[in-house]
Amino acid sequence: MTAALAVTNLARDFPVANRRLRAVDGVDLAIAPGETLGIVGESGCGKSTLARLMLRLLPPSAGRILLLGEDVTDLPERAMRPRRRHLQAVFQDPVSSLNPRLTVRDIIAEPLRALAIPRPAMDSRVREMLDLVGLPADAAARYPHAFSGGQRQRIAIARALAGEPKILICDEATSALDVSVQAQILNLLSELQSRFGLAVVFVSHNLGAIRHVSHRVAVMYLGRIVELGPEAAIFDTPAHPYTHALLAAVPEIDVTAPDTPLAGEVPSPLDRPSGCHFQPRCPRAQPRCAQDDPTLAPYGENHDVRCFFPG
Repeated sequence: MTAALAVTNLARDFPVANRRLRAVDGVDLAIAPGETLGIVGESGCGKSTLARLMLRLLPPSAGRILLLGEDVTDLPERAMRPRRRHLQAVFQDPVSSLNPRLTVRDIIAEPLRALAIPRPAMDSRVREMLDLVGLPADAAARYPHAFSGGQRQRIAIARALAGEPKILICDEATSALDVSVQAQILNLLSELQSRFGLAVVFVSHNLGAIRHVSHRVAVMYLGRIVELGPEAAIFDTPAHPYTHALLAAVPEIDVTAPDTPLAGEVPSPLDRPSGCHFQPRCPRAQPRCAQDDPTLAPYGENHDVRCFFPG
């Protein structure tokens, strides 16, 4: 099966004070139609930059991006524009991602206008999308400020789905919402994915949300994927010590034997450690880890890990 979205050896550099900051470093991923890939990691690990590269909102410094089997890495924006209907996004803050000067009808109709959909069909599609995300028909005439945060995010989802995309990229789409509203949005996304067969990339630092919606999970550290595998494998039998540390940091009510907190701070991307980038903080580190750089290697069925001493 052709991947809905695939990236190969994807990298992105930013110039900082005459130096190179590598925010994304050699990422390889493929997302199948109907699959949700969760991407998780600490703040600054590069997951949002990776999402923007996948959306072609940032040009990569290296690597390739394949959309529905077509290489779109170097397509000029004019050629990329008609292909964007297949690749849509839901961003973190619905307050800033919705134009306050437009009515909800005009917001949802924006991608339809770009596709030159006739006015009667456009109005019908807007009503259909409002119903799909659980908003009343009269919401179309109102402005974003008249809605709660959860309702605004539903409007953003309606806009993203209006053009019938194949891939949806959600960048921290629930982090600005209350917990009860987060659950509603996550359930809505799962329902819509099942209905339309969407490929979804779900970027979050919330491990509970990642586990709820994901089929596979990619764990990122300093711009690299350090572990990739099925949701059950990542959460029940994690192999990388960084994944262990992330899971151990989740608060629990009944704690009989607390894990030792992860020591140290995330190194600066401008001054990466030698060898394995995680070795200065790793409880399993051996002399080899400071000298050699591990690759992402098979650990189990559909399970890869970047570690010399996994388990």
